[in-house]
Amino acid sequence: MMSDIEIARAATKQPIREIAARLGIEEASIVPYGHDKAKISASFIRSLEGRPDGRLILVTAINPTPAGEGKTTTTVGLGDALNRIGRRAAICLREPSLGPCFGSKGGATGGGKAQVVPMEDINLHFTGDFHAITSAHNLLAAMIDNHVHWGNALRIDPRRIVWRRALDVNDRSLRDIVTSLGGTANGYPREAGFDITVASEVMAILCLADDLDDLEARLGRMVVAYRYDKTPVHAADLGASGAMAVLLKDAMQPNLVQTIENNPALVHGGPFANIAHGCNSVVATRAALKLADYVVTEAGFGADLGAEKFFDIKCRQAGLKPDAAVVVATVRALKMNGGVARAALGTENVEAMLRGAPNLARHIENVRAYGLPVVVAINHFSSDTDAEIAALQQFVANSGTEAIVCRHWAEGSAGSEELARKVAELADSGAARFAPIYPDDVPLFDKIDSVVKRIYRGGETTIEPGVRAQLAAFEAAGYGHLPVCIAKTQYSFSTDPSLLSAPTGHSVHVREVRLAAGAGFVVAICGGIMTMPGLPSEPAALRIRIGADGEIDGLS
Repeated sequence: MMSDIEIARAATKQPIREIAARLGIEEASIVPYGHDKAKISASFIRSLEGRPDGRLILVTAINPTPAGEGKTTTTVGLGDALNRIGRRAAICLREPSLGPCFGSKGGATGGGKAQVVPMEDINLHFTGDFHAITSAHNLLAAMIDNHVHWGNALRIDPRRIVWRRALDVNDRSLRDIVTSLGGTANGYPREAGFDITVASEVMAILCLADDLDDLEARLGRMVVAYRYDKTPVHAADLGASGAMAVLLKDAMQPNLVQTIENNPALVHGGPFANIAHGCNSVVATRAALKLADYVVTEAGFGADLGAEKFFDIKCRQAGLKPDAAVVVATVRALKMNGGVARAALGTENVEAMLRGAPNLARHIENVRAYGLPVVVAINHFSSDTDAEIAALQQFVANSGTEAIVCRHWAEGSAGSEELARKVAELADSGAARFAPIYPDDVPLFDKIDSVVKRIYRGGETTIEPGVRAQLAAFEAAGYGHLPVCIAKTQYSFSTDPSLLSAPTGHSVHVREVRLAAGAGFVVAICGGIMTMPGLPSEPAALRIRIGADGEIDGLS
């Protein structure tokens, strides 16, 4: 059996100008990066204003497990299948981070015969967007410390600099550091730290901004420090936003690639959903909606994280109205939620799968709470038995929807035709009545509590008095209308990654809040989640190398 990377290398790619032409984009309106990837020019995107929008379909999933769910694979397979049945479709994905690629999760280009290509380029440096974001982020950090060093005209309190540095590599040793040691020539020593680039507010801004003007304005609104009198200092106060926007000018243009079946894919931006808002860029999604009749997009991790933030942050800010949703599940992952060890997942166990199935039911209920019609995609594994599939389909039917077996990994678009027909039917039905689950005008803590109780089914939200005071200060400064972005483990509805299936009544503790004034949300950090991950005991980097033939080995 061929590996994902072998399948990707064997694909017959079309020149990127031909993929662009399928979307009605002239060659003069793309900026090629080689023969198989390109950026779509900002001037062409501006020319799309006034065109009608296609149907927007969200692909989300159950809580992830080591058994795998295949959300990106299903997104690609569904997009290919919609094109196969004669619907003009495009897909929108996030760009992979180097952190998981060299850590434990691997890349994010799909799998088997449902992939976007060129797989290696997309998973590594791609078109340089993440490097541009990292550089812009760290330019601002350098300008803050430089301002303090050269007289501190803004009266910044070095103890209250809240802008951290960023790096797109998992490095736990950089979470908390002390900078500027070594004498006065190196500045003022202070405590600082690094976040991974996908948690950067600059990343979030790039993914939520309408255009370059909005990008620069949002960058300028970022709160980076506080003065001795506790008033905020913004990036614009330091004169940093213009130079940052220059670094991000090309990165703001969406990237165009193709699936193995030569269908168009826009891959742009990449915030994680467990520590950020987990969606690809608004610019890419809006462009795709003008260029295709159906747009299939994904949101990171399970629906409790990615889908919630897609609905409550991205759709709210961008005015998007999704038409249907797909919840991806696997028999293997549900068995793991039901208590089966990974080594035993290949053995039939209907009872364990049904013990884990309430996790799927919870996600179905949650997506419906936003007013969307839902279908379940069972991402098929060869170890799945007929009895397990039948029991799962009956369980989903009892939950009020339909579960369709999908074999896109092995068969490509032919393996997802049934799903495509059902999704098109739902999207065309006009049944969607989308609305976020909380209004703008309730207090920030109540917004957090709404997500905890309505989406996570927690019993209470606990918060330290000092953290609650920070929320009150944000509200007093005029930020109370913002949505909230909850950072927590992706593995459970709770903040305990070992609490599987569908727990209720648990306590969710908010240990820290951060204001992302430019991005337009307030981050609530819960449980033990870290905004700079660490590497596992045996990182994937140990297996990645250049082979004798010059090809990359070990990248998954």
